Amino acid sequence: MFGCRFGRGHANDYNARSFHTYYWSKGTPKKLANEQFDVTIIGSGPGGYVAAIRAGQLGLKAAIVEKDTRLGGTCTLRGCIPTKQMLMSAHVFEQMQHAADFGVQASGIQLAFADVQKRKEKVVTKNSKGIEYLMKKNKVTVIKGTGKLVLPGRVEVTDADGKTQTIQTKNIIIATGSVVRPIPGFETDGKQVVNSDHILELKDVPKSLIVMGCGAVGVEFASVYSRFGADTTIVELMPSIVPVEDEEVSKELERSFRKRGIKSLVDTKLDKLEKTPTGVKVSGKNGKGETVTLEAEMLLVAVGRMPYTQGLGLEGTKIKVDRGFIHVDEYQQTAEKGVYAIGDVVPTPLLAHLASKEGIVAVEHLAGRKDVRPINLRLVPNCTYCDPEIGSVGLTEAKAKEQGYDVKVGRFPFSASGKARIIGEEEGFVKIVSEKKYDEILGVHIIGPHATELIAEACVAMQLESTADELGKTMHAHPTVSEAVMEAAEGVHDLAVHI
Repeated sequence: MFGCRFGRGHANDYNARSFHTYYWSKGTPKKLANEQFDVTIIGSGPGGYVAAIRAGQLGLKAAIVEKDTRLGGTCTLRGCIPTKQMLMSAHVFEQMQHAADFGVQASGIQLAFADVQKRKEKVVTKNSKGIEYLMKKNKVTVIKGTGKLVLPGRVEVTDADGKTQTIQTKNIIIATGSVVRPIPGFETDGKQVVNSDHILELKDVPKSLIVMGCGAVGVEFASVYSRFGADTTIVELMPSIVPVEDEEVSKELERSFRKRGIKSLVDTKLDKLEKTPTGVKVSGKNGKGETVTLEAEMLLVAVGRMPYTQGLGLEGTKIKVDRGFIHVDEYQQTAEKGVYAIGDVVPTPLLAHLASKEGIVAVEHLAGRKDVRPINLRLVPNCTYCDPEIGSVGLTEAKAKEQGYDVKVGRFPFSASGKARIIGEEEGFVKIVSEKKYDEILGVHIIGPHATELIAEACVAMQLESTADELGKTMHAHPTVSEAVMEAAEGVHDLAVHI
């Protein structure tokens, strides 16, 4: 899934100087009763604000409704951006401790955690301000408050003081995102038991940390806090960590974590939590039926997120909801004509870049464009910013076989890469899954240096329906870590040079 029939007249009514952010203070709210929008977007995350920008580019009169005091949604304020900044700080801290390996003598290296948090906030603020600028540039009206559908063709907005006003609109895009999923028995308190929101705001690094859940969120925070000095243990219900990834990638990450002192317990279900004078005590059973008990200063509950549709006014509409997710067609349209949904509220992977593309599809469809292309979910990249990084797109080897493909695989280890040796990051590999008959690339799986950047090459190759042979014959500069992608492609046909 995650020209213009309205013309450009509405957009020309505005310019950058006349852009307004509508909000309520002590006075009367600014009225929008006489405004008629082509599209109103509820939520300003990477799905919502990108949809608003595309609407502006197509000459539509667009509004965006946001209940937070800042624009950007979870990704900008409490997700992708702040977590990756903390990962970068952790990476720099670790690299500096190994500076002597590169002939650089450094001493007295210390973690200034308060400054880590300051930098994180600085980057978050700059990104949020950047989104505000983009709204001005694309003549999007920003309305502060909580949006609710009042069909047909209206959105009711309630501000923080409970004052309401109604917006007239031809189309609506629901982009309200997701929230942390609560787990009964493991309620968070922001102190001893925290979720992914809480752990971003800690004042100090805990001496020890248990991470419950080993998806992207869990392993990323395990990477951060273990490098900051916390004795870290991760616990996963499934048989492997990062369970959505290729099995070989999961095993490689577990080995890498073990080398870094991160303990991994897989196939383990925690079912009891106790708070103690020194932190927490959790217990449960592993796949063999053995009792597992762990103690630490802090527990991070990182078992996923759930769609946020509370108070949206879906009741009594034709919009279908299943397990909290809104059903949409290939153009992101719900069962209510003119109402679309994108991002974490629809049953596609909860990824910022997918939400952005879904927003573009929705806007282009409601604008009446004839060349709208639905999203191919097989081509959605998945990135995990732990250390080492993981990037993947397409089918895993197991899934390809499960779907009946005659599979051939090529691999290339970063330990054989000259550039990986130069930068001192030799863990991991590139794995390419292809099918024998036509040599089509079915999936690419990378764990190692800059994996989250390297995966873009695989996305382009698969978008263009490249063969492993074509990718292997594409010249790559030397020395680069990207050569590992070329060598893995050559390896599909047993022609890799450097192994």
